[in-house]
Amino acid sequence: MAIGDSVKPAAFQYHAPQSVEEAVQLLGMFASDDGRIIAGGQSLIPTMALRMARPSHLIDINGVGELEKLSVSDSVLSIGACIRHAAFHRPVVGNPLGGLLSFVVKHIAHYPIRMRGTFCGSLAHADPSSEWALTAVTLGATMIAESLRGRRELHADEFFVSIMATNLAEDELLVETRFSLLTPGTRFGFYEFSRRAGDYAVAMALVTFELVGGLIADVRVGVGGAEDRPRRLPEAEKVLTGHPPSARLFEDAAAAAAAAVDPMEDQQADAAYRRDLVAVVTRRALERAAA
Repeated sequence: MAIGDSVKPAAFQYHAPQSVEEAVQLLGMFASDDGRIIAGGQSLIPTMALRMARPSHLIDINGVGELEKLSVSDSVLSIGACIRHAAFHRPVVGNPLGGLLSFVVKHIAHYPIRMRGTFCGSLAHADPSSEWALTAVTLGATMIAESLRGRRELHADEFFVSIMATNLAEDELLVETRFSLLTPGTRFGFYEFSRRAGDYAVAMALVTFELVGGLIADVRVGVGGAEDRPRRLPEAEKVLTGHPPSARLFEDAAAAAAAAVDPMEDQQADAAYRRDLVAVVTRRALERAAA
């Protein structure tokens, strides 16, 4: 391979479907031949340029109007596969969920990437440091997958398997993600630590809760970036439930979160450092929610 070839994608066949049905048919035909879906391309294109990924077929879904869906019906926010991160720069719904998504999106990479990358693409890529993956798990989102066999729903708890791995079959297209609207009055807090602005998070936490009679209720605590996939931490939620917010309570919940994780090790951090970070990001997310 010549030096110049190392920064050019290998040859592939390009397909531009105009409907979900056509996209699914193409994926059914070419998935076994390393056919890949492309929407935003912010994860796939760089790996193709370095020839770390060599798909034989690219199925570009940007021409599928059905996948531009961003709407609320029956208290459920539906996000189509072609909706960009930038759609959430401003709240998309007058509900705490809108404010939460708008706050989280500003932590995703850099502005140009948010203008092109897609919400569902981030979930399908399944990077443990994905802010949207953490959001989906913490809030209990539902992912809608479609193939020639029909549609099926996957709850966020079962969608993510490990690093860059999901329960999507190779011939399934993630067409939509659904979030239930949050109860009015729901508080939320998000905090992530990265080496530099725009870098992948080394650890991050998202929390939501309500105050009922001054006591914490319906609490959710999710952590991402620290393990091979994002997940909720019932150990921390149990510490918080039924108590009034306080600095001591948040310290105890953060300690419970840190004890519950099985941190991964990589070039960014060892396990002990990540465990300590989980305590820090959890406590700070709780403090933001209570502010």
